[in-house]
Amino acid sequence: MRVCRSRLPHSSEGDLADIDFKPKLFFFDNDLWETTAKLKAQAEQQVIGQQSYGEALSVVLAHELVRLNNGTVGGHHNIRGGLAGWQRIRVRDYIEEHLDDDISLATLAELAHLSPFHFARAFKQSFELPPHRYLTARRIEIAKKLLGQSDLAVTQIGLDVGFRDTSSFSSAFRRETGVTPTDFRRAVA
Repeated sequence: MRVCRSRLPHSSEGDLADIDFKPKLFFFDNDLWETTAKLKAQAEQQVIGQQSYGEALSVVLAHELVRLNNGTVGGHHNIRGGLAGWQRIRVRDYIEEHLDDDISLATLAELAHLSPFHFARAFKQSFELPPHRYLTARRIEIAKKLLGQSDLAVTQIGLDVGFRDTSSFSSAFRRETGVTPTDFRRAVA
């Protein structure tokens, strides 16, 4: 897909290629995610005559990347509330270390020194997902990597990432990705 260079965002120093992008780990930006998903769907469809839509999405994606690099928040996000930085890091690290465990809301709230009610609200503001959905999404991400990189059985992968049985793993995987774990493995093979 060709992107019209004259429509790409410019930094104060010059062209997009001149911007020194800072690496970011463990972040989620809804605008970036939605734009990327639209661009991916457009690329997969490869509809002749709709190249300009793909080009426009590419420009929007470039703008989102520059916005994130500059540290600015998207226009419609409410930046009040949420977890403090130390709370976000502590909870995120705990979740990553215990993905295969049964993690309760009370445990996460205790890590952040908040009541479960206030924690759940603050977590959703910070991560843009409720705690349970965030945990499920992280488990699915790890499962996707395992499905693509190992010969473990689908059932074993589901158990390894914290699901109690194959049916709950398959249901959650399909809800998150739109395909079954087995179909996903075939597609990436």
